[in-house]
Amino acid sequence: MSKLKIAIVTGASSGMGREFVRLLDKEMMALDEIWVIARRGERLKELAKKVSTKLVPIEMDIAKTESYGILSYLLKEKSPMVKWLINCAGFGKIGTISKLSLSDQISMVEVNCLALTKITKMVLPYMAKKSRIIELASSAAFLPQPGFSVYAATKSYVLSFSRALNRELSHTQIKVTAVCPGPVKTEFFELAEQTGTLPLYKKLVMANPEKVVQKAWKDSLMGKSMSVYGFTMKGFWVLSKLLPHDVLLKFF
Repeated sequence: MSKLKIAIVTGASSGMGREFVRLLDKEMMALDEIWVIARRGERLKELAKKVSTKLVPIEMDIAKTESYGILSYLLKEKSPMVKWLINCAGFGKIGTISKLSLSDQISMVEVNCLALTKITKMVLPYMAKKSRIIELASSAAFLPQPGFSVYAATKSYVLSFSRALNRELSHTQIKVTAVCPGPVKTEFFELAEQTGTLPLYKKLVMANPEKVVQKAWKDSLMGKSMSVYGFTMKGFWVLSKLLPHDVLLKFF
């Protein structure tokens, strides 16, 4: 009996996660199921009605340790072959360290760093050769971001973690791609702007989530360790490499 072939997508109830589910449904006919993880279970059920691939909704709060029993049980019970792991769950809040609440700052680290690491570690034993991992980082990872400092630091972690993991897994032919978009038109900024205002220049370079996901998908299939969408963000990446960060930070 052949193993169940699945994809796992976190943060699947909205934004980039939802777009990745739609893309997997369209492009990966060989998948038996897509396991979708999010806090908002009702949205996962709604999404299941809009795709042809069987979705397995996993309602869990990845910021809470006790939630992981659900995923652990399913992995052990089904022992699937995970072809794609796509970690999109994450959030950010605008504001200086002195003004943001400690709970908000800690939650960003827990969701963006700890949860991503934990899920990647849990799923890895179930991944076969030539499988793919996509970790959602951000162009904020390229440079410290005053007023968005904790979020940017968490995404720097994701980028570093992903590139190192990609190297560690080279013998398995499992490729890890860190996706580093600039601002994307999703619900992300509805939450982010509860504590501050997004600078105008970021609003002017907002990207379409579907296009960002398509680029990330192609880059992952090509085995690239990083995916950066758009000329503006690619230019930002180059500048962050060429110029001292202290110089660039004067413009923030």
